Amino acid sequence: MSVKHALSRGLEFSRSLFQLGILKPAGRIAGKFRGERLRVNQPGRSVQPRTFLPARYRYYRTSLSGLAAQLQSAGFRRLIGGGSPRNRAVFLAFGVGLGLIDQQLDEDRRSAATCQEIQALFTKSSVQSPVKPFTSGYKLEDYVIGKQIGKGCNAAVYEAAAPFAPLGPNSRCSLVELKQNGEESGIMAPLKFPGAHSYPLAVKMMWNIGAGSSSEAILNAMAQELVPANPQALRKEKELVLNGHFGEAPKRVTAHPNIIQVYRAFTAEVPLLPGALNEYPAALPARLNPAGLGNNHTLFLVMKNYPCTLQQYLQVCVPGSRHGSMMLLQLLEGVDHLCRQDIAHRDLKSDNILLEFDSADCPRLVITDFGCCLAEERLGLKLPFTSRYVYRGGNSCLMAPEVATAESGPGVEINYSKADAWAVGAIGYEIFGQPNPFYSSSGLESRSYQEKQLPPLGASVPSDVQLVVRLLLRRNPKKRPSARVAANILHLSLWGKRALVSLKPDSMGKMADWLLCHSAVVLLKGSRRNALVEAELQRGFLANLDLEELRMAAGYLMYGRQLSFSI
Repeated sequence: MSVKHALSRGLEFSRSLFQLGILKPAGRIAGKFRGERLRVNQPGRSVQPRTFLPARYRYYRTSLSGLAAQLQSAGFRRLIGGGSPRNRAVFLAFGVGLGLIDQQLDEDRRSAATCQEIQALFTKSSVQSPVKPFTSGYKLEDYVIGKQIGKGCNAAVYEAAAPFAPLGPNSRCSLVELKQNGEESGIMAPLKFPGAHSYPLAVKMMWNIGAGSSSEAILNAMAQELVPANPQALRKEKELVLNGHFGEAPKRVTAHPNIIQVYRAFTAEVPLLPGALNEYPAALPARLNPAGLGNNHTLFLVMKNYPCTLQQYLQVCVPGSRHGSMMLLQLLEGVDHLCRQDIAHRDLKSDNILLEFDSADCPRLVITDFGCCLAEERLGLKLPFTSRYVYRGGNSCLMAPEVATAESGPGVEINYSKADAWAVGAIGYEIFGQPNPFYSSSGLESRSYQEKQLPPLGASVPSDVQLVVRLLLRRNPKKRPSARVAANILHLSLWGKRALVSLKPDSMGKMADWLLCHSAVVLLKGSRRNALVEAELQRGFLANLDLEELRMAAGYLMYGRQLSFSI
């Protein structure tokens, strides 16, 4: 065996031992290699590297670094004192390998500390409400109701106004038109018109069929709708009677730029609103429609009025590559925020996503309609699936494979931790002007499709976005990145290209340096450009920094660029 081969074997052996956890603590290694010339804790002797060792291998810490130094010293003594050349080389290489590993661990510790400091700095900033705070509004009579602006399978939405609830300074509530000429062709942009701010609010009236007319029964039956409600949404006396769908109150998601906020929630008598007899006659009570099946009282939710849904926006234009990337990124940020609080939306689709524009005409997306969500404290993101009658969520077309193919039985659980991220991957096709492959007539089914059947996104779509969509639509959730990792891939692609040029998979030192510079830039821009979507995304990225998740994202990027995915 050559000396070169022996050195490589020694280095590989040391790495393998470290990865298997044998080196924790260092005393275990000492027990494996006990001998006259290798004692980790010899009486009266301290672990010190020999002076003739290279400076990069002089470690004075105990545990791994101290062991590495002693192994290196012992290896040099064996070189001088005798023994077979092969054993001497392997012994020395083993010690050098331990030193290299400890050097990498030390760099990781510094990078992790940098990430934690940046994260702590940016998590202090609170999310500003698009509507100025107000103290009234717990009765339907407090609002002026306008025309109907939306309708779903269990509710109707109307524009509304109230004298105590004007728009905030950064809000833009307006119609939209298609730009023919602009920085990016085909971008939807705000069009101001008289009366645009007349109805800054939206009131969602739930259809109450079978829940009873008491406030307690209504709140219990529709508890999931209150997941995005702010702390002041319900009066305290009504908060006390809320039990939730599974016998306990659902979780409340904290404020986030990409999650809808419910400002008020109250029960009231169902009124005869514009278009009710034509649009939803069966949901009306008998006093308004003799053939109606609804109860006299129902739940009302007050939110901000957004110009359109994502579906309406995409019907008239295709966003440019940069705006499209940021739109996909916003959805991932919203899903990650839900997952971190153990909430699964379970009904993501383009008409459950609302859209407005920031001051730079970039679309801002918010996830709405939480009626199908899983948000129980005792369940987390895992739903016991002991019977086929257990509700799995809405929109079967965009139901993740692990949810759609689940078979009920004793002890079976459905894990929703990556199900919403899969749905975002499918919506990515719509954002970039392609038919959703799980909607079209000759489309795929989530329970049976193969990844090679996924259609291409188009040459104009950035390669990193194509990579993210392909990764999100992996059938096996274990091979699918989390929403946080997928978001980090897009963050690095959008803002960190310089850092990626010199990045190596086993070294995050340069990435930490870039993060510090990027943090300084975001802080300087923050006070002046607080309302911009781009600034919100960058702050969100820095507020959720994690070394391992960042390393995984960088690894996916480098892997994707090497393979050059053809999507």
